[in-house]
Amino acid sequence: MRLELRADGYGTGRSTIAFDKRSTKSFIRVNERIRAREIRVIDENGVQIGILPPYEALKIARERALDLVEVSPNAIPPVCRIQDYGRYLYEKEKSERAARKRQKVITIKEVKFSVTVDEHDYQTKKNQAVRFLAEGDKVKASLRFRGRQMAHRELGYKIINRLIQDVSDAGVVEFMPRMEGTTLHAILAPAKKEGGKPKAPAAPQAAAPPPSE
Repeated sequence: MRLELRADGYGTGRSTIAFDKRSTKSFIRVNERIRAREIRVIDENGVQIGILPPYEALKIARERALDLVEVSPNAIPPVCRIQDYGRYLYEKEKSERAARKRQKVITIKEVKFSVTVDEHDYQTKKNQAVRFLAEGDKVKASLRFRGRQMAHRELGYKIINRLIQDVSDAGVVEFMPRMEGTTLHAILAPAKKEGGKPKAPAAPQAAAPPPSE
């Protein structure tokens, strides 16, 4: 992808300046591009050489067949390191890939109940919720009322509150049970671990259903 701008900055035209997307990804000053009047110089072994003008530091880098790389531009004075610039970019990209790989994407898995759920089905769905929480995902427990079941919302609250109690070793309540239209739902998040064991939260107070009309 290339972006072309006119010299006056108002769009494409005869006199154009081309920008490659790679140049906007990461701007690092190297060698002659370092503009500071003085810089703090660290050599390839991590030893601080001291504060020098850039041209003197660059001379040392050239003598060692290396580059002068600005690694901390906002420091006063900026910090530059004598190193192989190509290897620096490789190691930087490698560490960024590793950081992205370590990131856990948290998703919300839904477990659905009904007012007439039987014990076997309840246990199956409860075990699903425990597994999702153990895998680091959040769980949305939902229960939909149908027709005349809306007159007995306390039955739905009883089921969801029971689930909260039953999975308390694996998850904590993020959003207490609440109604949205004809659906009752609650959000559970994975319990934080301390000393390798999940911390069991204090038993939450059961959410009471609103009074029936």
